[in-house]
Amino acid sequence: MGQYSKNIIIEMEKQNKSEFKVTGEELLGKIKELIHEGNVRKIIIKNEKGETYLEIPVTIGVIGAILAPVFAAIGALAALAANFTIEVERKDEEN
Repeated sequence: MGQYSKNIIIEMEKQNKSEFKVTGEELLGKIKELIHEGNVRKIIIKNEKGETYLEIPVTIGVIGAILAPVFAAIGALAALAANFTIEVERKDEEN
């Protein structure tokens, strides 16, 4: 399994993707942190089984008022399950 895991990590680095495992309590805080970083293109929230709950496209012009309904939806998701995986697609460094 070690080699398999390494291949996935290398492939994700090539695609500018990363994953984070968080609890329901940590979910909203981590999403806000990722959006604040500014180099995120898309955020995908998945349950423990890998099923996608929510995909959030993040654009440069996104501001608080627009994100309020998204944050409310994330808060509701946090009540549905104990653990989540956040998949983050980042912008290319060259652009």
